[in-house]
Amino acid sequence: MPERVHFLTSEGKAMLEKELDRLKKEKRPQVAANLRAAIQEGDITENAGYEETKREQAFIEGRIREIEAVLANAEIVEESGSHGVEVDIGSSVTIRERGSSESETYKIVGSAESDPSQGRISNVSPLGKALIGHRVGDEVEVKTPAGSLSFEILVVE
Repeated sequence: MPERVHFLTSEGKAMLEKELDRLKKEKRPQVAANLRAAIQEGDITENAGYEETKREQAFIEGRIREIEAVLANAEIVEESGSHGVEVDIGSSVTIRERGSSESETYKIVGSAESDPSQGRISNVSPLGKALIGHRVGDEVEVKTPAGSLSFEILVVE
């Protein structure tokens, strides 16, 4: 079965490459040293430090494999083209919920680099999906577990 394509902005790709480099060059050797130290303490069957270090090692190795898979199947999205006209991956979009005077700006990115706390929402999230393909002035309906919300698109960059 072919791997799924991961849409990344050039900024997102650079962030993942930086994280991968840090994991391989800093975290992996650090955990290996901690593991050697825990083994030298003797009986590893009752060594909590050894068990915790093994869990950390498994997490780091899993994250390395995950990032490598994303980068191997990445499609870099251009941050131009229909931007300013139509919402797409790589667009920054300012929206306002119907009945609100507050606006919010989000960057639409692939799921591998989404971080809602930083205003980066995935193209496959309910809001991201609803915004894709729409233009300034359009109203979009977003289905949520709590019901539908309506947003007006104010700016697309």
